[in-house]
Amino acid sequence: MSLTPMMQQYLEVKDQYKDCILFFRLGDFYEMFFEDAKTASKELELVLTGRDCGLRERAPMCGIPYHAAENYIGRLINKGYKIAICEQLEDPSEAKGIVKRGIIKVITPGTYTNSSFLNENQNNYIASFYINSENNTFSICFSDVSTGEFNCTEATLNISTVLDEISKYNPKEILIQKEIDVKLYSRIKEVFSLSITKLGKDYFSYEDSLEILNNQFIDLSVKDYSKTTIICCGSLLKYIIDTQKTSLSHINKLNYYNIIDYMFIDANSRMNLELTESLKEKRKKGSLLWILDKTNTAMGGRQIRKWVEQPLINKKEIEKRLNSVEELLNNISIHEDLKDSLKNIYDIERLVGKISSKSVNAKELISLKKSIEKIPSVKSIISNFKSPLLSDMYKNLDELTDIYSLLDKAISEEPPISVKEGNLIKKGFNDQIDQLKDIKSNGKKWLASLENEEKQKTGIKSLKIGYNKVFGYYIEVTKSNLDLIPTERYIRKQTLTNSERYITPELKAMEDKILTAEDKLISLEYTIFVSVREKIEEQTDRMQNTARIIAELDCLSSLASVALENDYCKPQITSSDELSINDGRHPVVERMIENGNFVSNDINMDTNDNQLLLITGPNMAGKSTYMRQTALIVIMAQIGSFIPAKSAKISICDKIFTRIGASDDLASGKSTFMVEMWEVSNILKNATPKSLVLLDEVGRGTSTYDGLSIAWAVIEHICNNTKLKCKTLFATHYHELTKLEKTIHGIKNYSVAVKEMDGEVIFLRKIIPGGADQSYGIEVAKLAGLPAKVINRAKEILNDLKSEKHSDKSEICVDKEIKENYKPTMQINIEDLQKQNILRDIADIDILNMTPMDGFNKLYDIIKKVKSM
Repeated sequence: MSLTPMMQQYLEVKDQYKDCILFFRLGDFYEMFFEDAKTASKELELVLTGRDCGLRERAPMCGIPYHAAENYIGRLINKGYKIAICEQLEDPSEAKGIVKRGIIKVITPGTYTNSSFLNENQNNYIASFYINSENNTFSICFSDVSTGEFNCTEATLNISTVLDEISKYNPKEILIQKEIDVKLYSRIKEVFSLSITKLGKDYFSYEDSLEILNNQFIDLSVKDYSKTTIICCGSLLKYIIDTQKTSLSHINKLNYYNIIDYMFIDANSRMNLELTESLKEKRKKGSLLWILDKTNTAMGGRQIRKWVEQPLINKKEIEKRLNSVEELLNNISIHEDLKDSLKNIYDIERLVGKISSKSVNAKELISLKKSIEKIPSVKSIISNFKSPLLSDMYKNLDELTDIYSLLDKAISEEPPISVKEGNLIKKGFNDQIDQLKDIKSNGKKWLASLENEEKQKTGIKSLKIGYNKVFGYYIEVTKSNLDLIPTERYIRKQTLTNSERYITPELKAMEDKILTAEDKLISLEYTIFVSVREKIEEQTDRMQNTARIIAELDCLSSLASVALENDYCKPQITSSDELSINDGRHPVVERMIENGNFVSNDINMDTNDNQLLLITGPNMAGKSTYMRQTALIVIMAQIGSFIPAKSAKISICDKIFTRIGASDDLASGKSTFMVEMWEVSNILKNATPKSLVLLDEVGRGTSTYDGLSIAWAVIEHICNNTKLKCKTLFATHYHELTKLEKTIHGIKNYSVAVKEMDGEVIFLRKIIPGGADQSYGIEVAKLAGLPAKVINRAKEILNDLKSEKHSDKSEICVDKEIKENYKPTMQINIEDLQKQNILRDIADIDILNMTPMDGFNKLYDIIKKVKSM
């Protein structure tokens, strides 16, 4: 048995797109077969059926209506699938043999452009990553196909740097070489939830990349870019062209950036500081972005996220933003007018993307027109501002009046969503369209007049003239009135259950005129619509520049609104090494606490006398909040935002690092302590005298003396290494470290103020000079709700330990009630018991089923137990 011709055609197409679910157009449906059908039916909850394919067994099949495809496509894309759309390339009624079909588009998680399924306030990036083994460099580039953004950078190959750049852009899909290093591939796969596409060498050809880039970016100067960058950018652009199969005129600028042009914040620190999403819920609420994003446009929403992800390090650029925010704050009523105008501007960036890809409809062009209509108002509002950045925006803001005029004259005010149903073009724009509309309009009047005449002539009051696509126009008469029809004029056309349908020579003649006019009108309107769209597409660059200015203006407006709402102050950006914050507050925590009584704190740091602040005190007392708020205030200042404080002097910070909280990295075989040490190592290797470092409880993942020794050595290294000397906040429970203030220059002891009243401990959440004399761990346990019996017993044990009456800590007094009721049958030696447990651990090791890293961690645990004996 052999496959049917249609199924052969299907398999030929499928063979070229093996990694995609193939949507195969059959009439009014997209059908899926074999494994694709099984996958789609499961993911989309479709009924799985079968179709004769020429083999003994029917081919598994499921299908969806073509007009509802976008909804199903969106659901599959959100689950990480790729979809190839195979369309009918000719009218089936005119086809000779099997209908010609071909792929018109491949939709992937990183190239999806349907705004209904995209987050309007977040870019949908696709990335490409290329390693040049000749010089040990890598390049990575990111593009948002929906907006036309195209960014790239290059650096010396380092896994941490690669992961940090990916985390900054958070792409939905990344393209990599098939022969990429296994270790790096595994790390990308472990750390990020994204679609990874492996491409062959043909995508990473220097000559092909050069040609593609020169064709796409007209003003590109090849001399400005290395071979590594050109290959990386070329691979991404080729992939986008291959999948979109349409014009990409909106991708017209290659934006090269240096990693050192912005504040460096590694992936771990971004997560710990909750810059764009909360640590636990993984949502916007509870993040710094949640506080700062009061934007009124989708473009502004995406731009403010970029600002949060990439704080500036150029003092002049920071001050430009700060001065603009200040001027908006000083003109509240004008600022309110600005916000009102911005609210009525649609997503110009993504509308331009749709125009470029030929997917825009007439309704969306009306949205573009309404947006452009507001730009003169925006320009007028900012015309009197004096700050350099706002003045430049006023000068460079193109009002796009010619585009508005064209759209206003050409496109109907309320057009349909489909561009092939007519009613697209306004009356008066095209004479031929007006004539055809008159024929159509007069034809309807004539039909209404004919209906009345026939009612009078026949005496049939229920007679009516109707239309359907199969039979055209007809006169419908109910069966009870059939004896009244003039048989010499009425020609039977269709018989129904309760009526008959007729045609007359007169009606037939008019039908030909009307239908011919309608067909011509729909075709001509579409032609004129395409012409208008192409004229607008020619102005892509101007529209994108206007969109960029509107987005940045919206961001400044947002920062001004946040500053006013939360009583923020303007930070003074200094060229010294000073970090001085008066009454600083955590921007997120102060908004989240119910009573609103957030306790503010000061901080004074430099790279000399106040380089490392050693903070001691109990858990839950506010140490971590204090550390995080310091980092967030610095980030906010370098974004160009006002800050939650009374006043502040902030020197430019080039990098922020955090080592906060405990986390296992089980996927790569790293224990909590191993992750902690890796993070500390990364900080010590990469921090500079201009960096800010947050270290919380370094060394707590191992035994007390090991942990204390490591923490001590880290502090010495930070303070004594002249190449490091970074401003550091170091929170610890090792009270022994407070003695270092007297021996190492630059260390200052601080602690969390505590008040004892009537036997109760109250945490004042105020950071004060001097070290803490105890940890108040039992009080924290009490606040956490541990049973009173456990709390009381803990106090007994603590007092016993403090008395130091036991040389062997394993002989701590047993609970009185247990001691009285317990009658031992033999003397238990604690050390022997510990040895037995260790031997049992060794005996239970299954070497054949362990990775080298698992073995290393197991050995480390055993050594730790032996040392603690």
